[in-house]
Amino acid sequence: MTTFNNQAAAEFELRFRSLFDEGRGYSFPCDEAGHVDIDALSDGARNNYFFAHTVIGRDVAMPAVLPRAMH
Repeated sequence: MTTFNNQAAAEFELRFRSLFDEGRGYSFPCDEAGHVDIDALSDGARNNYFFAHTVIGRDVAMPAVLPRAMH
């Protein structure tokens, strides 16, 4: 069983960079290991997450775990 730490998730994001449009892509809060709490995502974000996984190598690059940008 994997325990998801929401505080750790606030510090990292799993980013799928677009292969065609620089600055575009998808990002999702995750823990340091890249685990995304799918149950915490909205329906739209969850659909985007699954879509991004489907188009790796065709539309987006392999995802990278990065420090979350604070705005």
